[in-house]
Formats: sequence, C-alpha cells, structure tokens
Amino acid sequence: MNHRSVLLHTSNRLWLVKHCKLKKLLLFPLLVFHTVIFAQKIDSIYFNLYTDSLKKGTYNYINVEGKLANGSIRPLDSTQLSFISSYSKFSGNSLWIPFETNEEKINITVILKNNPNKVIYKTIYIKKKKEDSQLKTVDEILADPPKTKSKKRH
Repeated sequence: MNHRSVLLHTSNRLWLVKHCKLKKLLLFPLLVFHTVIFAQKIDSIYFNLYTDSLKKGTYNYINVEGKLANGSIRPLDSTQLSFISSYSKFSGNSLWIPFETNEEKINITVILKNNPNKVIYKTIYIKKKKEDSQLKTVDEILADPPKTKSKKRH
C-alpha cells in the first residue's frame, strides 16, 4: 500500500464510523417512537392464580394477566408490575413464605407501573395441612376396589 491508498483507506474508515454513529442516532428514536405508537395499552389487570393457597417454605408464583385494548390477554411480570405483600418479600412474581411463619393469610397488592391507577388486591390464605402425607403405592391403589355408583332401576 502506498501513502495515497493508506490515506484513502483511513478516510473511508472514518466516514464509515461517522455514518454508522449517525445511523444509530437516527434509528434509536424512530424505534422508540414506533414502539410507543403501536404498543398495546393494558385495559385491566387481574389475578389468575394456579392455587387457592400459599405453601410454606417455597416461592409461590403470583400470576397476573393483563387484558389489552384489542381483547387479547398477556401474562405480566415484575418489569410491568409492582408487587407488595403484607408479609414476606417478592422476588419477581414469586412470593417467599418461610416455614416458620404463623401468618394465616397474606394481603397482596399489584400495581401496573405505567398506570398506577390500575391496582388489584387479593387475600390469599396459607396452606395449613402439612405436605408430609405419603401418597399411596401402586399396590395400595390396586388393592382398593373401585367405588362405583349403583344404578337405580325404574
């Protein structure tokens, strides 16, 4: 490479770097504008719980869904929601309940971050029955005769 080709190569490189930076500067606001304009608005939020009680010694997933303006339903997470509980702490959508708790129920508040007027509340009881009960073995299940309903004759 001679001196002239090195200068040409360097100037092309500088032009390319400046051009790419300019493209990024213009592309980012357009992308944000497009996202804001076409993003679906959340009309309402509600609980869709997988269980009717919370378990001790585990993380309990609190499922919250949002109904969008077009009628579709989407699961929401802690990036879109704020979770508050009367006892214990949330990690994302999951609420940790310690083994040693004496609480009978927990009050949960969920707030939509981009619209704090959308708030839902739920009281969920903590499971009292111990989980140490044994399931029946296959032999025990097969040994029990099936319970059938008797048919009434007319």
